[in-house]
Amino acid sequence: MIKLGKIAVEKALKYKVVEELKQVFADTGIVIITQNAGLTVKDSRALRRRIKDSQSSFRVAKNSLVKLALQGSKFQELSKFMTGPTAIAYSHDPVAAAKAIDGFAKENEKLKVSGAIMGDTFLTPAQVKQLADLPSLDQLRGKIIGLLQAPASKIAAVLQAPGAQLARVVDAHAKK
Repeated sequence: MIKLGKIAVEKALKYKVVEELKQVFADTGIVIITQNAGLTVKDSRALRRRIKDSQSSFRVAKNSLVKLALQGSKFQELSKFMTGPTAIAYSHDPVAAAKAIDGFAKENEKLKVSGAIMGDTFLTPAQVKQLADLPSLDQLRGKIIGLLQAPASKIAAVLQAPGAQLARVVDAHAKK
């Protein structure tokens, strides 16, 4: 049996974290960097719950490991925000992650958005807030379905209108 030293195990774990983060950065639609100095454990749990409910992910990782994972990725610009206690939120649906982070930041001033990258575009904290104000993907789908159903219901109403008018005319003559 080969014994691995504590340093070798820690190095292997760090390598695994870097590889996982590289995969996250390659597969997601948005990555939001937050400063979370001063959040209590209770606050952190509430934030994680909110992010999970939005089908997004939230991860606290060592800045040095995140910087290593960012090297060579499309999100490399985010390295400059990796100072102090930071965490990343990420999601395939950019609006969902932005809504979750922005909603929590409104309730808890200790969470600050440093910046984000969506696709190949860098977003400022103000732009992340604007993104959060957009309707979610599910809300947009609902609106599209409503728009598609509206013409059919209008056609049915137009087709029924002459018959209803005729019935009112006949009824009016019958009452006379």
